[in-house]
Amino acid sequence: LPSVVNIDVYTKQSSQSMLGMMGQSSDELEESSLGSGIILSADGYILTNYHVIEGADQLKVNAGGEEYTAKVVGTDESSDLAVLKIDASNLTAIEIGSSSDLTVGEWVMAVGSPFGLEQSVSTGIVSATSRTTSALNDSSSGSSAVYTNMIQTDAAINPGNSGGALVDKDGKLIGVNTLIASSSGSSSGVGFAIPVDYAMNIAQQIIDGKTPSHAQLGISATTVNSQLAKRYSLPVESGAYVTGVSVGSSAANAGIQEGDIITKLGDTSISSSSDLVLAVRSHSVGDNVQITYNRNGQESTASVTLGSDS
Repeated sequence: LPSVVNIDVYTKQSSQSMLGMMGQSSDELEESSLGSGIILSADGYILTNYHVIEGADQLKVNAGGEEYTAKVVGTDESSDLAVLKIDASNLTAIEIGSSSDLTVGEWVMAVGSPFGLEQSVSTGIVSATSRTTSALNDSSSGSSAVYTNMIQTDAAINPGNSGGALVDKDGKLIGVNTLIASSSGSSSGVGFAIPVDYAMNIAQQIIDGKTPSHAQLGISATTVNSQLAKRYSLPVESGAYVTGVSVGSSAANAGIQEGDIITKLGDTSISSSSDLVLAVRSHSVGDNVQITYNRNGQESTASVTLGSDS
């Protein structure tokens, strides 16, 4: 509990004053949203979700009963992660666990500030592992966050829990609470957390002053469906049609060509271009994967060492 903080997000709101008659207005900071964060170090590094702090003009963190103004160290929008820093000392850093050996049915707890109720704890189990999806960010760029190998839990996760901790029975961090699947916007027993192994890798890159890197093939692709397959006489009815290959990329080095239709990456079937992105991002830079593709009606495989998007 001492390692999970409340984050208040403030944005500038234009307000008319008595000077409004003269065409003047002032920008005032108003609390617009809230979320949670996880203390990574005694000197004030905090991990949270990017969507918690997106668009903020000021961030206030309540840690150890004290309120601090936080600065953004760095973000990784496509992973929906961000690192903040507060000027503090002797904070209680969370103990880091592992997400690589989780089992379905394992007891977990979600810690955060649902609806602004600071340091609330809910309990449940690991409902599933390796859930992979993408979601459109709220930003005007229209970019998507890619969520790979997510931990699914039935521990109650509600608005305000984002950026908080999912911990195991020993209180060790195993995930960053991030998403809920709900028609009402509140907990329906289907919540998702970014695995700690992945989250800490991104966080450490940010703390080290690096731009976070992710695995990539080095191609552009579009989705093949039955309609397109019929219209253009394609040999398969689903997959990722390669529309371009970057020179010197891992895909180019493996012999992938424009016009190939990728249907499988490793053991994962590929039925769309987004499937391919998610499958690639579920791996790390330098991983060697087997790609199955169709070229002119002939199925082939290629061994690819994934490159970096840095």
